[in-house]
Amino acid sequence: MATAKHILVPHDFSETAEVALTYALDLAQKLGATVTVVHSFEVPVYGFPEGPALVPEMAAQIEEASESALEAVIKRASRPGLVPDSKLRQGPPWREIEATAKEIGADLIVMGTHGRRGVARALLGSVTEKVVRTAPCPVLTVHG
Repeated sequence: MATAKHILVPHDFSETAEVALTYALDLAQKLGATVTVVHSFEVPVYGFPEGPALVPEMAAQIEEASESALEAVIKRASRPGLVPDSKLRQGPPWREIEATAKEIGADLIVMGTHGRRGVARALLGSVTEKVVRTAPCPVLTVHG
């Protein structure tokens, strides 16, 4: 049986993501694995009759806030002998998680799931479900 040596943890700054990160860190310490935390953000594009518009200042603010929040996550998550790496990506979260897993050669993805059902799931979609279907490695889901 293969042992995970590099664990990827998608993080959306939610309580559920924190639970998944703690689980991944505990697992990494037991396995002697490294951990990378990834956050993906999307920049809203506004539709106008003349065509779509992107507000550059808004994009910069979103990126800056995301970077700051991700740094805080890494600071809180650091343990003796285990300091997670971080990646900040722009794009649809499920696609960026998949791309990051391939890029870093992740052996395992540990991510939180909100457990939405019914109409809420249908309207909001499920990033976790998409990652489970498309990931290049096993995915461990953790309920918050």
